[in-house]
Amino acid sequence: MSNMKLPDGKRIYAIGDVHGCLDLLDGLLAKIADDIAEHPEADAELIFLGDYIDRGPDSRGVIDRLTSGELPAPATFLMGNHEEMLLTFLERPGEARQWAVNGGEETLASYGIPPGELPRHPEAARDRFLKLMPESHLQFYKALQLSIVRGGYFFCHAGVRPGVALDRQDRFDLVWIREPFLTYDGDFGKVVVHGHTPVRSVESLPNRIGVDTGGFIYGRLSAVVLSGDDRAIIDATR
Repeated sequence: MSNMKLPDGKRIYAIGDVHGCLDLLDGLLAKIADDIAEHPEADAELIFLGDYIDRGPDSRGVIDRLTSGELPAPATFLMGNHEEMLLTFLERPGEARQWAVNGGEETLASYGIPPGELPRHPEAARDRFLKLMPESHLQFYKALQLSIVRGGYFFCHAGVRPGVALDRQDRFDLVWIREPFLTYDGDFGKVVVHGHTPVRSVESLPNRIGVDTGGFIYGRLSAVVLSGDDRAIIDATR
């Protein structure tokens, strides 16, 4: 199996799907800050695996927090399928039905747009959304990355397609895939760290680490802590 190491001194906190659960995010960031304080010599980095919005009660508050500049370490933000649906809505509001039934209405409500507006009047809802959304939020959504590599780890939202080189993965798979990724037990070339598919506790397998512990379903938001070839878990629960 792949060499699962990070460069010496590097310490990464890969954070699963937040889905509008600001209370869990604040709790997890506080625990991560404590852990960073216990390892002052480490070069710490936060990597958020996407799906910051939708389903939970405070998507706007989550983006406010992530764009505040007050995180416990430098952060990299990846694109989730829910942010991709939001961006599609901004470009082509007539295609908004999928987002509406997957938590988009909760996100719009957190910005002050009442339920029902999205499916009934998608263009009007889009225009109002753009007026209500801080510019920093729009830039945040547009700047999200599809994947990054750190040492022996490959980070993305959903996963990768087995048999395809990591640097040739399709955008759709990086953001949406489940099978055949989840049941593949071979070597991807690096250990894939991902969210997207909710599980009750972090899945730490030889070839992949699944970090979406279903904050809005199970009340648990998790991070996997990577250092050298070690893995640890930090959870916030309600």
